[in-house]
Amino acid sequence: MRAIEIIEDVEGNTLRMTELATPIPAGHQVLIKVTAAGVNRPDLVQRQGFYSPPPGASDVLGLEVAGTVVEAGSKVEAFKAGDRVCALVTGGGYAEYCLASAVCCLPIPKGFSFIEAAALPETFFTVWSNVFDRGRLATGESLLVHGGGSGIGTTAIQLAKAFDNRVFVTAGSEDKCRRCMELGADAAIDYKKLDFVESVQQITTGNGVDLILDIIGGDYFPRNLKCLAEDGRLVQIAIQNGSKSEINLWAVMAKRLSITGSTLRARDDAFKGRIARDLYQKVWPLLEAGKIEPVIDSVFPLADAEKAHAHMASNRHFGKIILEN
Repeated sequence: MRAIEIIEDVEGNTLRMTELATPIPAGHQVLIKVTAAGVNRPDLVQRQGFYSPPPGASDVLGLEVAGTVVEAGSKVEAFKAGDRVCALVTGGGYAEYCLASAVCCLPIPKGFSFIEAAALPETFFTVWSNVFDRGRLATGESLLVHGGGSGIGTTAIQLAKAFDNRVFVTAGSEDKCRRCMELGADAAIDYKKLDFVESVQQITTGNGVDLILDIIGGDYFPRNLKCLAEDGRLVQIAIQNGSKSEINLWAVMAKRLSITGSTLRARDDAFKGRIARDLYQKVWPLLEAGKIEPVIDSVFPLADAEKAHAHMASNRHFGKIILEN
């Protein structure tokens, strides 16, 4: 099968097409003929050598796919050959065929193309798990999302609004802020022009926000604490500005703040399967009704994975970048 491999060189790791053996599903897995695969920031980090796949996972990049089941393992009952599915995977998505645990697969929502479906798993699993489960966002509360124009951001805006929450975002341009507002954000802050801490305090009349979903880390951490309301929660899911920061413990104590974080890729199938069931019950009906939708920035042929990564690294995209077979 065709697949994208990482070539290590002195000028920086590059991507190229290669031929690999088609994988064989274990009893709990399905083999998917991939029509489209999502590009995600962790793919760029893995390519740089800093985010190794979990034990037993494919070395091929790609954490989400959409396509058609061509073979189901002996223990799989929910899916059969010919079913159209999208799946969260631990690797292997940048290929013609990909293995997925059956519990991490979902039927493609009615009316959705493969490209649209490939934009769902990574961001919807991540947002649901971290905003609603770990972050405990309750109806009527306020959410601040850093990186509002990212795949995570555009998903978080729509899901939080669908469950009657106020949503504020930061983004890196006036155009991205405008588009976030069009998706439903109640306020969008251009972090290149404004101090987001001051802006949040103004927007909330000094009360702060109930929950922050942060993909930045580093110097954002102490500033996030200033943005939180009493009993506020911070969920850290990425560290684009670095993993280290100073913490004012008094601020945590005085406002009774909760700080948590997570990564999804290494969690077991049982954990991801619970998220999949929640999404199917609570979010898939919203997708099929057209109340929320994935935001697609661009689509590249699989052979142009290098160009897709360059586009993501430029931070010019808004929403999801997809590779198409």
